[in-house]
Amino acid sequence: MLQASPKNIHIYLESNPNPNSLKFVLNEVLIPDGMSFDFPNAESAKEAPLALELFQYPYVNRVFYMSNFVTVTKNEDVQWIEVQNTIKNHIKKFLEEGKLILDSKAPEVTETETDSETVKKIKSILDEYIKPAVEQDGGAITFHSFVDGVVTVTLQGSCSGCPSSTITLKAGIENLFKNMMPGEIKSVEALG
Repeated sequence: MLQASPKNIHIYLESNPNPNSLKFVLNEVLIPDGMSFDFPNAESAKEAPLALELFQYPYVNRVFYMSNFVTVTKNEDVQWIEVQNTIKNHIKKFLEEGKLILDSKAPEVTETETDSETVKKIKSILDEYIKPAVEQDGGAITFHSFVDGVVTVTLQGSCSGCPSSTITLKAGIENLFKNMMPGEIKSVEALG
């Protein structure tokens, strides 16, 4: 579902560990389960009309869509109290008009049948234990690769550039993997 049908949209705000990101939670699902879209700049949002419109505000640095929320990351020059209602009202008006949040059809989620048992276990741990917490904070974490005991993940949304993401990655996620898969996981790294 890439389009909100015209109706009364309710949005509430949730803060997260990244002080420059704010999660705008809606009363309806925008993106199918398991999918997310991260727009680190206006150029990357050329097929995402809502994100492109939000980038017109000079203080917007990043826009992220997932499930029933939009996470917006701002620059440090403004405080959320100054701009949060402007962003909230913009998102609300856009969706109440029934506009598409993505121009093209969302790509299909495909499962890789060639995953090793170790990779399947890593993905399972990510899905069950880690993704829900990261999503709660307005971000996303996805599996990228597993080579020589090193799990590489991609962080999106509020997790991108978050001051506490490195601590969370090492102290939380890496420790969880080492405890659940002793001897198999040496470290967890974030791509980029």
